[in-house]
Amino acid sequence: MALIRVTIDAVPLLVRSAGVKNYLYYWTKYLKQEAAGVADIRLFPFLGEAAWLDHEGSVTNPVMTLARLGALFFLNRIPNNITGWTDPKVDVFHTCKLLYPPKRAKLTATIHDMTCWLLPETHSAINVAADHNFAERILKHADALIAVSEATRRDAVRILKLPEEKIRVIHHGIAQAFFDVTAADGDAARQRLGLARPYVLFVGTIEPRKNIARLLDAYAALPQSTREEFDLVLAGPPGWAQSETMARLRDPIPGVRYLGYVAEQDMPGLFAGAIALVYPSLYEGFGFPVAQAMAAGSPVITSNVSSLPEIAGDAAMLIDPLSESALRDALQEVLTSASRREAMIAKGRANARRFTWQRAAHESLDFFTKAVG
Repeated sequence: MALIRVTIDAVPLLVRSAGVKNYLYYWTKYLKQEAAGVADIRLFPFLGEAAWLDHEGSVTNPVMTLARLGALFFLNRIPNNITGWTDPKVDVFHTCKLLYPPKRAKLTATIHDMTCWLLPETHSAINVAADHNFAERILKHADALIAVSEATRRDAVRILKLPEEKIRVIHHGIAQAFFDVTAADGDAARQRLGLARPYVLFVGTIEPRKNIARLLDAYAALPQSTREEFDLVLAGPPGWAQSETMARLRDPIPGVRYLGYVAEQDMPGLFAGAIALVYPSLYEGFGFPVAQAMAAGSPVITSNVSSLPEIAGDAAMLIDPLSESALRDALQEVLTSASRREAMIAKGRANARRFTWQRAAHESLDFFTKAVG
């Protein structure tokens, strides 16, 4: 049987990105491993396999990055079929940023979230416009779509009026390093990052959707005895529209530590060294930190909205992200109850085993096969 020829638009690997870049890096890596004898997986624009993951920079050198981004800029400005000329035998083109994919190929894409429709105030106007444009040009015309959670699929069907049968839910995976991390790795990460006291951890870009101002208020409202024993550590790069929050992080109250961007290789140890992860996001299409923390053996406090209950299962403490008191009380309970943490850790590890890149790749290859028909 002839191999299915799949080209994946991997442009986010060339720019600063968080969740989407994590997804593309591991997804395409495991797709290539799983595809032997089934499919030929290629990355657009003319990318080989990414050798490393750096959320702050490109996976290739500056000259090659600029050349590829320049080509994308040109290809997205006027209708064309140039990508069809450069790869005429492709069966499926899975697009992410390219608005004029090859006409002869089956068109697929991934729906990561619907926040630009549901919470547009938490995104820049440029991002909102870009997502709406992508939906009109790509999502509404695709032959098949992947949604990263059932919650995201439901939102896309309701908001964009997409046919339910066109969308398949394929959850993200978690890198093996998060499952393999040890307590010693956690101790080493704490020492390397200068974290002397036990800490509750937040991981994510500093942006409005992550609800960080309310998290800081909830931590400040904890009893002094709790704050003197446990730090609040935040790891993630600055985003947009958060000047007041960034000012609070740069001149924090006692007990708050802001690490900025932490390299991918240090993340498993950072999770493993935490007393708990707190992730009070207002909306997530999937919520990588929740699953990563559970895989690494860290209890999780997260929101009871969007995909987060779906990903957390029965292993997390779920709270109303708009309630400072609910967030404060959850922090107090988890930080001061070792028995509660132990029960959450056991459930979390079991829950995290649902999310592997091998499974995601296997299901994705089946998705591409059915898309070809």
